[in-house]
Amino acid sequence: MFAFFRLFRILRLLLAQDALLPPDFHSRAPPRIRFLRRLVAFGAPRFADGARGDALATRIAKLGPLYIKLGQFLATRPDIIGVAMAHDLGHLQDRMTPFSEAEVAAELARAAEDPDAFWENRGAAVAAASIAQVHRATHPKDKSALAVKILRPNIEAILARELRVWRRLARAAERVSAEMRRLKPVAMVDTLAQSVAMECDMRLEAAALSEMAENTADDAGFRVPRVVWESTSRRVLTMEWIDGVPITDLPALEKAGHDLRPLATRLIRLFLTHALRDGFFHADMHQGNLLVAPDGTLVGIDFGITGRIDETERRFLAEILHGFITRDYRRVAQIHFDANYVPPHHMRDAFAQALRAIGEPIHDRNADLISMAELLTLLFDVTRRFDMATQPQLLLLQKTMVTVEGVARTLDPQLNIWQAAAPIVSDWLEKQVGPPAILRDVAENARDAMDAFKKLPDTLAKIERGVDALDVMAQAANRPRPRFGRFAALAVALAALAAALAVWTQ
Repeated sequence: MFAFFRLFRILRLLLAQDALLPPDFHSRAPPRIRFLRRLVAFGAPRFADGARGDALATRIAKLGPLYIKLGQFLATRPDIIGVAMAHDLGHLQDRMTPFSEAEVAAELARAAEDPDAFWENRGAAVAAASIAQVHRATHPKDKSALAVKILRPNIEAILARELRVWRRLARAAERVSAEMRRLKPVAMVDTLAQSVAMECDMRLEAAALSEMAENTADDAGFRVPRVVWESTSRRVLTMEWIDGVPITDLPALEKAGHDLRPLATRLIRLFLTHALRDGFFHADMHQGNLLVAPDGTLVGIDFGITGRIDETERRFLAEILHGFITRDYRRVAQIHFDANYVPPHHMRDAFAQALRAIGEPIHDRNADLISMAELLTLLFDVTRRFDMATQPQLLLLQKTMVTVEGVARTLDPQLNIWQAAAPIVSDWLEKQVGPPAILRDVAENARDAMDAFKKLPDTLAKIERGVDALDVMAQAANRPRPRFGRFAALAVALAALAAALAVWTQ
C-alpha cells in the first residue's frame, strides 16, 4: 500500500505539470474530467518551466530508486507525457545519498572471505546511483587503480515489491482503457523489470562489458573498462579505473585540448555502429556515463542497462532512417507495414502521406536544426491515428537515440545529425543488400544445399523404411498397398535432389 501511495505522489506531480494529458485537454475535456484532474493534483507543486527539470528530478529522487527509473523511462515517451515534459525529465539522473561505510564493508565481506586480498586503499563513494554506488580502490598485487561497484543493501526486495504494485496497476489500466492497451503499460513495466533485474546482478553487467569490449576492439576512439573477474560477484563488480573528463564538463574538455565537434559526430556514429552492426548497445548513454580519456578516446561506463535488437529490426531501423534521409516516404511506409508496426487494414499510401507531412517540414529547415529526437516525437504523433501499438523491444533503442543526440548537441549545438548518421546507415545497408550481401547469401545457400545433399542417403533410407511400413500396414489391414511404392520414393528423392541443385545454382 505504501508503494501505491508513492506512485500516486508521482502521478500527482506529473498531472500538476499537465503531463499525461493531451495538448487540448483544458479546452476540450468534459468539465467533470477537468475537475477530477484538479482534484487529483490538488496540493502538488507546479514548477515554472525554466526550473521544472531540476525541481521534478529532486522530488522524484526522494521517492526512491524505482521512481527515478520511472522518471527516466517516461522521459523516453513524449507520446505519453508530452515533448516538454520528456525534455524536463531528461534532467533526472541518479541523485542518491551514498549508503554507509559499515554497509559497504558488509557487502564486500559477503562478496569475498578476505576483502583485503582484492581491494585496498578503498576511498569514499565517488558516485552514488539508484541501484549501486562506485568506489575507487587499488589492486593489492599490481597496485593498479580499480573501480568497485557495489549494489545497495536489500535493493532487490525493494524493487520487486514496488514492481508488483506497478504491474497490478498496469493490468488494471489495460482492462479499462483501449488507449492503454495500445500503449501496452504491462509490457512497459515488464521491460523496466527486465532492465532492473539485469542491473541487480553485477555478473551480468560484467558480461555486458566483456561483450562490448570484444565487439569494439577495433573501433577507433572508443573503449570500455576491463573487468577484473576474480573479484566480481553477483553484488560487486570490479573493473579497471580509467581516468577521464566527464563529457558534461565542456570547459575541462576544451582546456585539455579536445575538439568538441568531431567528438559529437563520433558519439553519434559509434552508437549507430553498435546498434546496427552488433545489435548490442549501451542503453544508458547519458552524460554521466561517458568520459573522454586524455588521448580523446570516448569511454563508456556503467553497463547496467544494455539493449539488443535482432537482425530484422536492425534492417527496419536502417531503412527507416535511410528513407527519411533520402525522402523516400513510400519505402518508409512499406517498412512499417512489413514489420507489422501498422495494422494491415490501413492503406500504405495514406501512411506514406502522413510520413511526408512529418518529413518535408524537417527537410525544409536548416540541416543543423533537424533532430532525430524530433523525428521520433513526430512519428509518435501518427501512432494513434494508424493504431500503431507500442513496440517494447524498441523502447530502449528509442530512448538511447534521444539521449545520445542530446549529449552530442551539448558538444556541438550545430551538429547535423543526419550528416553524421548517413555514412553509417548507408554502409550498413550496402553490406546487407549490396553485392557483398548477395555473395554472402549465395555462399550460405550453397552450404545449406551441400548439407541437404549430404543428408540425402539418410533421407532415402527413411523413405524406404516408410514404404516398407506401408507394406506391413496394408497386409495387416488385408488390403492392397497404395500403388506408388518405390517409384514414388525415387520421385521424392529426385525432387529433393532437384531442389538442392536449384538452390546451389541460384
